[in-house]
Amino acid sequence: MAKGKVALSVVIPAFNEQKYIAYVLGGLRKQTFTDFETIVVDGNSSDRTREIARSAGARVILEKRKGIGLARNSGSKAARGDIVVFLDADTCPSESLLATYYGAFANRKIVAATGPILPLEKTSRRVDLGYRFVSVLFVKSSILVGKPSVVGSNFAVRKKVFDRIGGFNEKYITYEDWDLSLRLRKAGRIAYLDDAVVYTSVRRIAKWGMFGFFIYHTTNVLRYYLLKRPNEEYEPVR
Repeated sequence: MAKGKVALSVVIPAFNEQKYIAYVLGGLRKQTFTDFETIVVDGNSSDRTREIARSAGARVILEKRKGIGLARNSGSKAARGDIVVFLDADTCPSESLLATYYGAFANRKIVAATGPILPLEKTSRRVDLGYRFVSVLFVKSSILVGKPSVVGSNFAVRKKVFDRIGGFNEKYITYEDWDLSLRLRKAGRIAYLDDAVVYTSVRRIAKWGMFGFFIYHTTNVLRYYLLKRPNEEYEPVR
């Protein structure tokens, strides 16, 4: 990775992710676009997460305070790129992900972008359709109607815009990404890119079940929009 200025900075929050972080780091090594840096913001892991990240060439920031929005903000503050790409530690980017994002931001009207999030592991047809419904149809529709609901595990933003609006709201434990999306829409266009694909672990659905996952997020949507108080807990699944 370059030591000076880079085009893109990839920020990955992580906590005890030694089982999965190799997927995202391995996917980044295979990118067709190479002018980027990788920043892993580690939440004081007790496993080998930091060791694995450093051995893969990532810059590691130790963040002992809790909160995924806070971790993403810490990574962005350290970023050297004009565009910051946020991924999760249990995702694997498609080989053209960064090239797709970089190309999209040639349009100066675009301030942020997102794309499909699909299952990493082999799963049932029902789960696969569920992911496509939420991360493709629902997110696309939310952008079209002016109420963007971008998911933070596959998301890119202009750093200067991100900084100007204050980044993620660190008081939110959940739905910090949707809250950011609604603030970003006032700054410019949010683009949905069909080729900006990442694959993510289905471990939470495997543990909670589709019904439990649906109920949690449906009620949380209502809590956020009606009360501005999304859930303050999100069970870690490792």
